[in-house]
Amino acid sequence: MSITATQLIHGIPVDPLTGAISVPIYQTSTFEQEAPGVNKGYDYARTNNPTRAVLEQLLAKLEKGHTGIAFSSGLAAIDAVVKLLKSGDEIIAVDDIYGGAFRLFTRVYEKFGIKVVYVDATNVENILNAITQRTKLIWIETPTNPTLKIADIEAISKIAGASGCLLCVDNTFATPILQQPLLLGADIVVHSATKYLGGHSDLIAGCVITKDKTLGDEIKFIQNACGAILSPFDSWLLIRGIETLPLRIKQHCNSALQIARWLQQHPAVEKLYYPGLKNHPNHDVAVKQATGFGGIISFSLKTDTEEAAHALVTSTRLFKLAESLGGIKSLLCHPAGMTHKSIPAVQRHAAGVNDSLIRLSVGLEDAADLINDLEQAFSAVKAADYSNPVFAVIE
Repeated sequence: MSITATQLIHGIPVDPLTGAISVPIYQTSTFEQEAPGVNKGYDYARTNNPTRAVLEQLLAKLEKGHTGIAFSSGLAAIDAVVKLLKSGDEIIAVDDIYGGAFRLFTRVYEKFGIKVVYVDATNVENILNAITQRTKLIWIETPTNPTLKIADIEAISKIAGASGCLLCVDNTFATPILQQPLLLGADIVVHSATKYLGGHSDLIAGCVITKDKTLGDEIKFIQNACGAILSPFDSWLLIRGIETLPLRIKQHCNSALQIARWLQQHPAVEKLYYPGLKNHPNHDVAVKQATGFGGIISFSLKTDTEEAAHALVTSTRLFKLAESLGGIKSLLCHPAGMTHKSIPAVQRHAAGVNDSLIRLSVGLEDAADLINDLEQAFSAVKAADYSNPVFAVIE
């Protein structure tokens, strides 16, 4: 069961020194020591900081894990997990992986001798067939970015355990409000906390939560040794964002479902990706392991060209064309030309990221207003004088 709003709000401690309701920002680089090595639990702010410590304890509570570790970005969090491995080890990863993770795996770690194999994780047989004696980490997003594929965390965790490798779940899209991978058998959870945890498009942050102390200590060592820490101010911003997470996620989910149902009937939409729809592949798995379906929708167009996608994403008014997702303001992007541009086109297409695929991050605006915005954008594209009639299918 996910943490309740009451548990979350009252799980953030009042400052014991002053009684401050809001967690203080300890904007300091170092701490006075009573004697060499004798201190109040803090010696240098890279190693630990009181503001960040409150955040990290909160992250562990949210995901029902043992240890939370906060990083300067989501990619820094992913990087820390990969540093658990050594040359010669192999990773099995989802095929439509986030473009930044793909770039990190292939452009940075493959040259150090870490091999990455990409599979469609919606079928657990694909993971079983890909495992070798060198496999040390299974990396899944569920839902995936951007085609929202659903993988069975519990089933994959059993495969990982039997094979002696770790299972890490990127839980950015679902958040711990909807899904708790550690309770389903995962060893590690990562988040781009920039997204839903922060929720206001005003910080860059990442986090790792581990199921047990041993893994937590290893990641904590890497955080301190490599130095990609989250600042005190950004730690405070993230705490503040998390305080409203349950309420925001509820609204994101409600509006996204309404918009997905509307898009499902639109004549210009070729394929629609939203786990809350009954015809979505592995919808039953989503129902089993999550309490909601999130605020992200992706769809491809019947005119499957970049020109068609560009025309639409530049015609909305409320949906802002931008990287990222999970904020209170609705965003949209063209993954092939933006977030997943680093993935070769052949591999991208094979994973379902077509040239016309568009990803929506549904914000907290009224759903009816967002639907009207998309409707006027479709109409504007139809009316425009493009050499290639983009949406001639619209009646």
